[in-house]
Amino acid sequence: MKFALGAVGAGSTARPELLKQVAQRAETLGFESIWIPEHLAVPVEMTTPYPYSPDGKFPGGATVAIHDPLLALAFAAGCTERIKLGTGVFVLPLRNALAVAKAVASLDVLSNGRFLFGVGIGWLEEEFDAVGMPFKDRAARTREAIRMMKVLWSEETPQFEGRFHRFPALGFSPKPVQKPHPPLIFGGETPVALKRAAQLGDGWYGTRFSPETIKPMIAQLKEFSATAGRDFTSFEITCGMGEGLPFTLDTVRRFADVGVHRLMVFAPGFVPRSKFDSELYPRMQRFAEDVISKM
Repeated sequence: MKFALGAVGAGSTARPELLKQVAQRAETLGFESIWIPEHLAVPVEMTTPYPYSPDGKFPGGATVAIHDPLLALAFAAGCTERIKLGTGVFVLPLRNALAVAKAVASLDVLSNGRFLFGVGIGWLEEEFDAVGMPFKDRAARTREAIRMMKVLWSEETPQFEGRFHRFPALGFSPKPVQKPHPPLIFGGETPVALKRAAQLGDGWYGTRFSPETIKPMIAQLKEFSATAGRDFTSFEITCGMGEGLPFTLDTVRRFADVGVHRLMVFAPGFVPRSKFDSELYPRMQRFAEDVISKM
């Protein structure tokens, strides 16, 4: 089992000194990775409900600080040596996919192969409107963008011809350190999203679950993977712990028993800065001693 921090580089960890402090503390304590959430812009008046909370409200509100994830992770890479760096998750169809491929390759090189590329298609239509990108075809564009980026990352002089992307032979360097590319970990919890993850990804990222509630999700992923003719034994399951679960060795083992490989156990960006020293860091320390050291 691997252990991660979510909501790093956002909210109360947006300031550089705090992002650095949290990343270094996590690395020292033995956490495997830190993950940053992602939105380019959050409308003040939002009619689309947030799909990952019971009340549909966006966590932190429209004015919450959220860095560009690849820039923030590049900063974190320069402050650390071993801890992996993930996007949880990056809304790919909001952007030019060739530019994203370049940034991902650069981040993987500059971090010495530590990047985990969490990818989603997005849910907030108003955000797409603000950026000027179409919302309706975002799933199809994402599928093609993944194919295109794999070509860019792996071929010496890549060229591509698709419905949304096309270019003649190009020089595209540097290539990612991780071969053939950084792990692609898809978000989304609908059957369609799970199918996309199983068909295209190296793993799946879920938000808040218990061992009991994630078990049917993993079963669906396994079924979709088999239908696609893919090896599910190399497919990595990442999820956050649902509210109310105790942060104990028994809880972690229950997640491991149902097939989870990585747990998001703390979200520093949602913790007030005034409580870092009195609450967040002591809890991280106890978890490292009581759980991480025994796995």
